[in-house]
Amino acid sequence: MREFPNRKGVMLIGGMPATKMAERFGTPVMVTDENALRENYRAVWKAFNDHFPTRVNYACKANTNLSILRVLEQEGTFIDAVSIGEVESCLRAGFVPERILYTGVAVSDAEMLALVKANVPINVDSVPQLRRLAKMDPKHPISLRVNPDVGSGHSAKVVTGAKGAKFGIPKDEIISAYREALDLGFSPRGLHAHTGSGGSDPQVFGRVTEVLVEMFERVRSELGLKLEFLDIGGGLGIPYRPEEHPTDLNAVAAEVADRLKGSSVRTLVIEPGRYIVADTTVLLTTVQDIKRTPVKDYALVDAGFNTLIRPAFYDSYHHVAVANKFDRPAESKYDVAGPICESGDYLAKERMLPKVEAGDLLCIYDVGAYGFTMSSNYNTRPRCAEVLMKGGKAALIRERETVADMFRHQKVPARLRK
Repeated sequence: MREFPNRKGVMLIGGMPATKMAERFGTPVMVTDENALRENYRAVWKAFNDHFPTRVNYACKANTNLSILRVLEQEGTFIDAVSIGEVESCLRAGFVPERILYTGVAVSDAEMLALVKANVPINVDSVPQLRRLAKMDPKHPISLRVNPDVGSGHSAKVVTGAKGAKFGIPKDEIISAYREALDLGFSPRGLHAHTGSGGSDPQVFGRVTEVLVEMFERVRSELGLKLEFLDIGGGLGIPYRPEEHPTDLNAVAAEVADRLKGSSVRTLVIEPGRYIVADTTVLLTTVQDIKRTPVKDYALVDAGFNTLIRPAFYDSYHHVAVANKFDRPAESKYDVAGPICESGDYLAKERMLPKVEAGDLLCIYDVGAYGFTMSSNYNTRPRCAEVLMKGGKAALIRERETVADMFRHQKVPARLRK
């Protein structure tokens, strides 16, 4: 969990007081530190390339803000995209098609045709999808996604590599899938798998690498196909709680590299998303009311699960601080809840904080991954603004939605307008 400096009792983010940001941009607002973003990417790239030639494909489903993507494009990342919208986001941010790998599931013909027209490589999820793609362009650049029967993740909802998951070609069928791809006219470039999200155990990454290397070598020996890369997916976790330790990147990279020894793999691909963006961003939200009940006290704020759904959806922990009382000791326990008309609308439960009052500014940590991208207009509430910090200067990178924005695409039939 990233530490933030304190100036006269006020939290500093990217060199600017949090209170000043709230005054300038309003709340709720998500604030990203550009330097932290660049540091995280460089740490991942260096850790893995110190052990084995590695390409980093940023899993952009974590955060597709164009400015965030632009920073990472400058850093040299490639992209893992899972929708045509993500592909378009990356193209608009300056990525060339060759630096994007599309990995979708339940892919429609229309979406696949758009990828073909854009010349974006496709990581094929199933044999039926492979056959449909062959009718469009049997020379299109592809790789194949396998279900490795190795699953991991911080929640059952994010485990993707376990047997029976909806993702990938079953591992017992992968050789025949490559054979059919060759018969259809394709020249597959790689092999891909993903175990899940939020892991930190080097052994998990080692196991999936070992499974994939065995398949990689069988493709070479049985089919004579020399694949260009082995993609072990992402899932690198971060410490959301103060007492948790950060993922040991060097240990993970060393474990993976050890499983690659003696293989014919020449390029490793990894797909971190959360690790690169999560701790770069915080959510600032203003306390509207303090409600005391016979059971607990609530700090009621202007951000709800429409703004940050992870606590309600995954029971995820996000650290909370009082940004304008950053130097004060904790003395009272609160549930931090929002304005949504649901009992499940909360951001944090039973948190010891300094005495909180209406008007205080709370900071929710580590929202850069799956924060804005999973936000919604539930209860017909506008989505929040986003700000990018660098060297004490703030830039608005997403305007706050207005109520009027939410009605732009709605149409009322003439017969109902009478």
